[in-house]
Amino acid sequence: MTQMTFARAINAGLRKSLENDPKVILLGEDIGTLGGVFRVTDGLQKDFGKHRVVDTPLAESAIMGTAVGLAYRGYRPVVEIQFDGFIYPAFDQIVSQVAKLHYRTQGAVKMPITVRVPFGGGIGSPEHHSESPEAYFTHTSGLRVVTVSNPQDAHTVIQQAISCDDPVLYFEPKRRYHDKGEVDESIDPGSAIPMDKARVLTEGTDVTLVAYGPLVKTARDAATAATDEGISIEVIDLRSLAPVDYATVEASVRKTGRLVVTHEAGQSGGVGAEVAASITERCFYHLEAAPVRVTGFDIPYPYSKLEMHHVPGLDRILDGVDRALGRPNSLSGLEG
Repeated sequence: MTQMTFARAINAGLRKSLENDPKVILLGEDIGTLGGVFRVTDGLQKDFGKHRVVDTPLAESAIMGTAVGLAYRGYRPVVEIQFDGFIYPAFDQIVSQVAKLHYRTQGAVKMPITVRVPFGGGIGSPEHHSESPEAYFTHTSGLRVVTVSNPQDAHTVIQQAISCDDPVLYFEPKRRYHDKGEVDESIDPGSAIPMDKARVLTEGTDVTLVAYGPLVKTARDAATAATDEGISIEVIDLRSLAPVDYATVEASVRKTGRLVVTHEAGQSGGVGAEVAASITERCFYHLEAAPVRVTGFDIPYPYSKLEMHHVPGLDRILDGVDRALGRPNSLSGLEG
C-alpha cells in the first residue's frame, strides 16, 4: 500500500495501462511536455514518447475525431478534456459518432475510447472551468459514464475504463486531486469491483444517502456528524452513472425507507432526478417519505466568491436528511 494523491493515483493507473498495452495512446492539450494543467499526466511523455502521449491542438472536436480514427484501427485512445466546460466542442463527436458506431455497425466496430473529464467546482475558477455536465452523457445510449471519489478507485477504474471495449466518460473530481489515500497498486483491475457497481461506504438504518465524485467525502462527513444526533445514515458511492447500479441502492432503501441524493450539478434533469424516480418506482411501498435531492442550483456556475453557496456542503446535506426524516428543516419553517 502506498499513500498517493488522487492525481498521482490516476497517473499511476495510466502508466500501468501504457505499459501493459502498446495500443493505448493518450491525447490532449498540454498533457505531454507540461504534464497537464493539473499535472495528472506528468512524466508520461518522457517515459513513453511523443507518439504515445500526444500534445494536441486546442481543438476538442478534432481530438475526439482523431480518437475515433485510432479506435477504428484497433488502438485504445485516452482523451483528456482539459476542463469540464471545454467538452462541448467535442459533444457532437461523442454523442453522434462515438456513442453510436458499435450499434450502427451491428457490433462490427468497437469504440474503446476513454474520455477523462476533470469536473465540478471548489477550486475558485469561473464558468467553463467548474461545471458538472455528466447528465448530458448519461442520457446518451451507448456511453458508459463513471466517476471516482478516492485514490484507490481512481487508480483501478481508469485501467478498467481503458480496457473496456465501450466508450467510457471518466469524470474526475478536480477539487479532490490533492486528497491523499492508500493505494494498492497490486490489485488486478480484472478482479476488482467492476466499475459499473456502486459501493456501500457507511452502513446505516435511518436514511440512504447517495453521492458520487466530489461529494462522496462530504456525504461521509455528514454521516459522521449525524451520529451526534442519533441518526444512522447509509452512504452509497454510486461510482457508475450510466449504467446505474440500482440493485445496491434499492437494497439500501428497502432497509432504511428513505432516500437523499446529492450532486453538484443543477437539480433539473440531473442524475439525482433519475435515481429518485427509479427508486420510487422500485421501492414505492417501502418508502416512508418522498426522496430528497440536494444539488447545485439551476443557474450558470457562479463566481468564485459564491461557489461554496452553490455547491452542496455539509449543512445542506444534513438539512436534506432532516427533510427526509420529517425533522425541522429549512423548508418546513419550523425551528428545532
